[in-house]
Amino acid sequence: MKPIVLSAGLALAMLTMAGAAQAKGCIKGAIVGGVAGHMAHHGVLGAAGGCAVGHHMATKREREAERQQRIDDERQQRSAY
Repeated sequence: MKPIVLSAGLALAMLTMAGAAQAKGCIKGAIVGGVAGHMAHHGVLGAAGGCAVGHHMATKREREAERQQRIDDERQQRSAY
């Protein structure tokens, strides 16, 4: 139980340090990583790694959505002519 509490505390600390705008995906990743790390007796490391991976994946999805939106906007502009 202690590693789970430490994982949650670490996730909260990272969220506070990073700011709300940059924490996308961190909490979800930290929870998953904390549980996986707990199984390997490294809950805190798992939470930290999960936070980093979760943030990376959220940023990647956001960039892809922006790219798709630009493509859609360009198609609409071309069809208007």
